[in-house]
Amino acid sequence: MSATVQRIYKTKDVDMLIAASTIIETAIANKSFLQTKRSTWADPFFEDLQLEINTTIQSFLGIDSAKDLRQATQVVLNLQKQAIKDLAEVKVQLVEDFKTNPTRQTEILTQLGFTSYHKQAQKGDQEALINLLYQFKTNLTPAVATEIEIQGTAIATLNTITAYADTLKAADITQENNKGIRKTITSEAITQFNIIYSKVISVSKISTKFYKDNPAQKEQFSFNKVSKTLNASKKTTSTPPTE
Repeated sequence: MSATVQRIYKTKDVDMLIAASTIIETAIANKSFLQTKRSTWADPFFEDLQLEINTTIQSFLGIDSAKDLRQATQVVLNLQKQAIKDLAEVKVQLVEDFKTNPTRQTEILTQLGFTSYHKQAQKGDQEALINLLYQFKTNLTPAVATEIEIQGTAIATLNTITAYADTLKAADITQENNKGIRKTITSEAITQFNIIYSKVISVSKISTKFYKDNPAQKEQFSFNKVSKTLNASKKTTSTPPTE
């Protein structure tokens, strides 16, 4: 019996592949510089690697379009970022506006979902954020909204947050739909995933050195940073669950 093939990465399969694809897309956008540093990266090196990633995704995960998945993922991430920002602004106003009435302050924060979900949402937990937004939307009655507005919070901000619930949920559904039909992950698949990871991590490590004096650009080639941004809320394990 052949030995079980082990993953050489610690993220979910789909997260690893999206991160890999994102990094190579960045490499393609910056290849005029990168190719001056390494002759073996001459065309069509990056394009061939991106094609290999896309083909691997389609063959072993059943996802029709890696580009569509990256775009759908980015939409969700952008919505999360803006929602978290607006929620933080509202929470600090509620804390300050109702600090002379701690009982009411606690009741409002609990009622609107901050107490149960805000900390996890801030850490990137998408499910917690959606739960918070729906609780906020459900419990922000006209009377509560008026009470909060009278204390100083702009009603427009409250309305914006209530709209996030359905928008983020729809974006999340689109993201999941773009993942297509999940296939059984075999040793053959894991072997190919490892090959992709090995190739891209080399591009990642070398490119971050090339951009050592440009922190913003350097981060775009950091596999860990890209991966964490895509999947901030999930802890990795030594044997990741299959996608």
